Amino acid sequence: MIDGFKKFIARGNMIDMAVGVVMGSAVTAVVNSIVENLINPLIAMIFGEPDLSGVLAFTFNGATISIGAILGALLNFIIIAAAVYFCVLVPINKFRDMTEALMAKTKAEEEAEKADEEPELSAEDRTVLLLQEIRDSLAVNKAETK
Repeated sequence: MIDGFKKFIARGNMIDMAVGVVMGSAVTAVVNSIVENLINPLIAMIFGEPDLSGVLAFTFNGATISIGAILGALLNFIIIAAAVYFCVLVPINKFRDMTEALMAKTKAEEEAEKADEEPELSAEDRTVLLLQEIRDSLAVNKAETK
């Protein structure tokens, strides 16, 4: 039972998931900093509101609908998605493509080397070739002694 748990923990998928969670929290911290320190001040300069939640907000019968809050959440999502794509996925895909190209090149070279090598001969064929070499050698020796 403990061995199964060790295998589960050591599995690559579990490690990949842990790395993804750590990277996601790091990217979220960066995006939140960008939103709070860059985007919200720009919004305050343009709209006179400290963040998007006050922009395009409507109150009717005590209920507030804030289109700006939705736009702010959408903007956060787009920034996070762009950061993950360009900082994580693009380098991984580039590395994967380079690895696959290298593996294909290595495989092609190995196949070319195999094609260049003489084919494996059976024991009978090797015996026949050896006997032919002996015959040819004896014929050369006989011609030299005459």
